Amino acid sequence: MSDLVEIRDLHISYETARGIVYALDGVDLTVYPSQILGIVGESGSGKSTLGMAIGRLLPSNSHRTSGDLFVNGQSIFDIGDEEIRLLRQESLGFVFQNPISTLDPTMRVGRQIRLVLNGPASDDSVYELLGRVGLPDVKRVARSYPYQLSGGMAQRVVIAMAISRHPSLLIADEPTASLDASVREQILKLLLSVREETGVAIVLLSHELGLVAKYCDTIAVMYGGRLVETGSNVSVFRRPGHPYTKALLEAAPGNERPGDWLEAIPGVPPVLQSSAQGCVFEPRCKFAHETCRTVRPVLRPIENRMVACHRAEEVLKIEPTAAATHGRIA
Repeated sequence: MSDLVEIRDLHISYETARGIVYALDGVDLTVYPSQILGIVGESGSGKSTLGMAIGRLLPSNSHRTSGDLFVNGQSIFDIGDEEIRLLRQESLGFVFQNPISTLDPTMRVGRQIRLVLNGPASDDSVYELLGRVGLPDVKRVARSYPYQLSGGMAQRVVIAMAISRHPSLLIADEPTASLDASVREQILKLLLSVREETGVAIVLLSHELGLVAKYCDTIAVMYGGRLVETGSNVSVFRRPGHPYTKALLEAAPGNERPGDWLEAIPGVPPVLQSSAQGCVFEPRCKFAHETCRTVRPVLRPIENRMVACHRAEEVLKIEPTAAATHGRIA
């Protein structure tokens, strides 16, 4: 299977008022055609930076210090502005957190869709696209301004625009974060149906472990700008091999049984102002020992997944709590 996206030892930092902050600290990752990859982690883990880097959409204060990122075999850092625009138009689609802010508030929905289609588009083609994403009364939606739509309807419009040019990859950055709980499942089911219909690969960036576990076939866990565990949905969430993955599952609400306790992760996520020499999770990890403080763990294969942890074998021996596993695997 050919690689759709290949990321090699990517380091990205930001210039801030408080100095340099490292957002990605050596990431290696591959996305395959038709794959649904869920990237999870706390705020500040680097997942949004990784998603935006795929489309070279990072802000001007960001810098790639080393590494590379390839889409369809092209380095997105080596091609020119016109080539990256063409790549975004033909191969990439984006669905962001806040659909209302994504859409132009001064323009009717139908006109925005015609602009995305980039050519003469009949009313029927606009209506057909809106109907594909499950919107009722497509004529009314096409005549509407974004502020006249609910959050769920606006997000469906954004998805319609994202798939209008038949991309090979959709990057969905917290696509349900601003929506009511009752609408979140609908949006994720819609993305899944789009994948089944078109074969598009999806990279879902989220902190909602329950939804990621239900809809993604492959999981990548990020912490401190690094990938700490990757593997299939079942292998990662049923028996986590990294202490951070285990801690995330035990702290996640929503699937606990009566009498279960949720265990918060002690401490706070790091703000890296230099590349950490040891394990970046070590200050918060109850499994840490001296080696973790001084030797950086690398991703290594163990029991059908890749784990960056010196003590992964010990973590795998511990049965996850009922709260961490109940109802999480579809």
